[in-house]
Formats: sequence, C-alpha cells, structure tokens
Amino acid sequence: MARRYGGNPAGTVILLIADIAALILILWIALFLLDANTSNSVVDWIHDAANWLSGWSRGLFTIESDNWHAVVDYGLPAVVYLLIGHAVAGRVNRS
Repeated sequence: MARRYGGNPAGTVILLIADIAALILILWIALFLLDANTSNSVVDWIHDAANWLSGWSRGLFTIESDNWHAVVDYGLPAVVYLLIGHAVAGRVNRS
C-alpha cells in the first residue's frame, strides 16, 4: 500500500480523493442492493454523498430494474472517478 500512495504528495491526494469517491458510490450500491434502512443517519449521509457525486450520470440510461438502475447510475461515476483519478495521479507522479 505504501507504494500505491507513494511519490508526489499531490498525486497521493488525487488518488485518495478518487478512491474515497468511488468507495462512497460502491458503498451506496451495496446498501441499496441490501435494502438498508434509509432513515438511519449513516445510510442517509452515504446516500446524499453518492447522489452528489453521481449527479451528472443519474438518469443517463433508461433501465427498468431498480437494482440495475442503481448499479449503473452509481457504478458508472465510480469507474470514471477511478480511471480519471488514477490517470491524473500517474501523470502528476511522472512529472
């Protein structure tokens, strides 16, 4: 793990932000699929954060299944944040 987050401090910050954003989105997908209690304050916070992070991608595709709709709406931005975050961090670490 030290090697992954090693190198340029700016690259490390970029990696951490991308990983935390993706983690929040993936956590919300898991909580949704497990039918978590949305009146719980922790679940509500994760849902609000995931909604904010995925605002640009929600409703991008028309999918009838609620489960698949959640996976696509929140999974797509998780993948995008990981790809872009790691690409930018790699570029920062090389310079």
